[in-house]
Amino acid sequence: MPRISRKAESFGESVIREMTRLAMRHDAINLAQGFPDFEAPAEIKAAACAAIEADINQYAITWGAKPFRDAISAKTAHWYPGWEVDPETQLTVTCGATEGMIASMLAVLDPGDELIVFEPFYENYGPDAILAGAVPRYVTLHEPDWRFDPDELRATFSPRTRGIVVNSPHNPTGRVFTREELELVAELCIEHDVVCFTDEIYEHIRYAGEHVPMATIPGMAERTIAVNALSKTYSVTGWRVGWVIASPTLTSGIRKVHDFLTVGAAAPLQQAGAVALAMPDAYYDDLAAGYRERRDVLVGALTRAGFRTTAPDGAYYVMTDISDLTEDDDVTFARRLVEVPGIAAVPGSSFYSRRELGRTKLRFAFPKRLATLAGAAERLMAVDPAQARASGVR
Repeated sequence: MPRISRKAESFGESVIREMTRLAMRHDAINLAQGFPDFEAPAEIKAAACAAIEADINQYAITWGAKPFRDAISAKTAHWYPGWEVDPETQLTVTCGATEGMIASMLAVLDPGDELIVFEPFYENYGPDAILAGAVPRYVTLHEPDWRFDPDELRATFSPRTRGIVVNSPHNPTGRVFTREELELVAELCIEHDVVCFTDEIYEHIRYAGEHVPMATIPGMAERTIAVNALSKTYSVTGWRVGWVIASPTLTSGIRKVHDFLTVGAAAPLQQAGAVALAMPDAYYDDLAAGYRERRDVLVGALTRAGFRTTAPDGAYYVMTDISDLTEDDDVTFARRLVEVPGIAAVPGSSFYSRRELGRTKLRFAFPKRLATLAGAAERLMAVDPAQARASGVR
């Protein structure tokens, strides 16, 4: 009988998307998957419609339409002075950050190479490494402040280490890595001749700390692959338009892989993306302020409901501990929450290589209207203690 590959057998489907399907089935409030339920900026939508009407509907250049690449380069220089990106040799436009990351890994990693990943992690990184034939090695971010042990990180580097993934602001914890932490990562990358894959998609969604692109740290421009997208900053997760910034040498490999993976991202949405990237600074200030308000609403509601929480410094997720509420494991408890009171979250174990480390954790997402979050707060508090105990909640 035909069978699937050993690679495909070695990991499961996305737990995040599975929880979204369960939320739809049970008419639950979906705080599992990180997509907004509010409108994208009007001027960006108008630009997309105008591009379609102008018949910008055929293939763009494989590695990205020039107006969009120019806009990425200009925005990068504006926000991070000194980081000069050549749109002709250092940029690849991809079908979202998801394709950007896997295309980059396929372009750099060989079978048997090792890739260091901080855990908990966004669930794609492990499968990405496996699909590239690499071996993921994990370094734990330790609670309550989600910091790594420098000695543990040093010990994880080996002669086989070829890459490391850095995601800041961090999904699922909301941690913003400090400059000192990133400088240590950079020191080790340079010492061991390692490429750093950075997921910077939440760069503008911060409530504390600064975003320090790894490529701006001395010695790292030539060995950093920076992955980003329109999705989170401009509330267009369904557009699937991202980009990768890397040295000309690394970009040449990424472009070849990207070409044969997807050919190119949607041409009219790239045209609209150029408009998005030219938004004034006030847009980004308002973005962070709006998410801060949403964060505070959800953290308050979860705390009152008995979840152990820490307010994130960035991104739009809250990683919680459920051990004060139930003896159930994370998967069982998350499935019960979807049914009663009707709130979807992501089991914490899906963010760990050692699933037992996430057994008492759930991740909630808050890119939602305040009314949606208020409804979630009501549902959280509406659980009757007697019914909760009967369903496994203490």
